[in-house]
Amino acid sequence: MRIVTFASGSTGNCSLISDGGANILIDAGISMRRTVAALNELGLSPQDLCGVLITHEHSDHISGLSMLAKHHNISIFAPAALCEVLCAVKPELKNRLDSVPVNETFGMGDIEVRAFRTPHDSKYSVGYRFEGSSSIAFATDTGSLTDELVLGLEGAELALIEANHDIEMLKKGPYPYFLKRRILSDRGHLSNDDCAKLALYLAKSGTKDIILGHLSRENNTPQTALDAVNAAICGESVELHVAPMDKMLAISVGDSVECLI
Repeated sequence: MRIVTFASGSTGNCSLISDGGANILIDAGISMRRTVAALNELGLSPQDLCGVLITHEHSDHISGLSMLAKHHNISIFAPAALCEVLCAVKPELKNRLDSVPVNETFGMGDIEVRAFRTPHDSKYSVGYRFEGSSSIAFATDTGSLTDELVLGLEGAELALIEANHDIEMLKKGPYPYFLKRRILSDRGHLSNDDCAKLALYLAKSGTKDIILGHLSRENNTPQTALDAVNAAICGESVELHVAPMDKMLAISVGDSVECLI
């Protein structure tokens, strides 16, 4: 089982989960051209996708979705409440959306998928868990550590979680007060400190690989995030990785093989 992040951050988000012959895209927050090029780098095309799963309606997660749907016959999946939001934001997708349950397993090719709620200031937000030859859990844009979020992630062999900002960098940075307040809220974005707490819990629950994702360009650095999480999980048998904002990261679960493309 493999995860490939195409982009992760406030300027765009898109990732791929593959297992056997199943390929699932998570979000489409980068251009169609860039998404297709990334798939081609992996020897795939949009026709090889089982579909696109959407986590929430913010533009950095769906900006490329309309063009991708217009030019390729790809199914788009999201929980029913999120489908309604997407219809309002992008009416052109009305007949292209398929609803999926929340907290219930559904199949996409050879992969079993389960959506779970995440705390974010969108109208509806979810993470996803994937079970196949191994297990991957995926959740970014999470303002706080809720029971449902932790339950969705725990025990997965690999987890991609948010390490959005360093609190002091954010407080001292150039963002206006209202934006700082939004990011720091329980429905904003996860700090390095809270990410570290979550990473430690996941490590103790059996997770072997953790990817830190959705880092802020202005309020964090990869090394700052790694240092914070490494300090918390010292002594645990976990491999840490950082998802780049504008390059690809590929990890085969269980092998701890990191490949920047």
